Amino acid sequence: MPDKLTVIIPCKNECEHLRASIASVTGFADELLVADSGSTDDTLEVARELGCRIIEREYRTSGDFKNWAIPQATHEWVLILDADERVTPELAAEIRCVLANPKHDGYWIYRLNHFLGHPIRYGFWGRDRCLRLFRRDLARYVGPTDHAEVELSCGTAGRLRERMIHYTCTSYAQYLPKLERYARVQADIWHQQGRQARRLQMFLRGPLRFLQGYVLRLGFLDGLAGLQVCVLVAYLSYLKTACLWQLDHARDWRALEASQEDFPIKQASDRTAA
Repeated sequence: MPDKLTVIIPCKNECEHLRASIASVTGFADELLVADSGSTDDTLEVARELGCRIIEREYRTSGDFKNWAIPQATHEWVLILDADERVTPELAAEIRCVLANPKHDGYWIYRLNHFLGHPIRYGFWGRDRCLRLFRRDLARYVGPTDHAEVELSCGTAGRLRERMIHYTCTSYAQYLPKLERYARVQADIWHQQGRQARRLQMFLRGPLRFLQGYVLRLGFLDGLAGLQVCVLVAYLSYLKTACLWQLDHARDWRALEASQEDFPIKQASDRTAA
């Protein structure tokens, strides 16, 4: 008989995605735990309607929030599933098989990322994987950014064959604020470490990152969707350095204006009097 499994779904204002995400795991999850960080839409109503247990707390970073939620799982095995992700029937069957006779203490799951509805099989997103299935008491997220990853305190990690579906970007309006947040968090970390933005870095990081994904990792095989993904990854790389420069060198226009006092107005008055 398979070991029992808790599926944890961290979310905030995800009512549009949540129903489908829960439906994808309902057949094999022994507990559905929704960890909410302040939803103001119908997310919690959907979770209650579908029989989920709900826990709530403020969000600081992704790893911090998930580390708070993981120990609250009832069962030994935990699967972390974001609201914009789906477990396919094939992946569900593989997870059930693995839990019937676990050979490892955690398992990496590859994701099939989608950009505006288009699956991305190459470039930076093509081999994306996350350690998402693990024993509750052995795993914690490590790292201060939204891309913190799970580390096992002991034991080994295996890999699952089947992929998880991830609707990474559903619109530019949804995705661009994420990039800004990722860049700002990384720039804060670099700033605390004493790093500084360099001219050459700002000039080269974006173009080199684009060439790496579009040419070396065959992103061009994903067509126009792949082109846009590589541009966005390159933009994020540039934006991190730009945000670091902002922390060191940005000027407050209010302070600048106050330092000039009323000189432009006085100068104009002198010309009028003449």
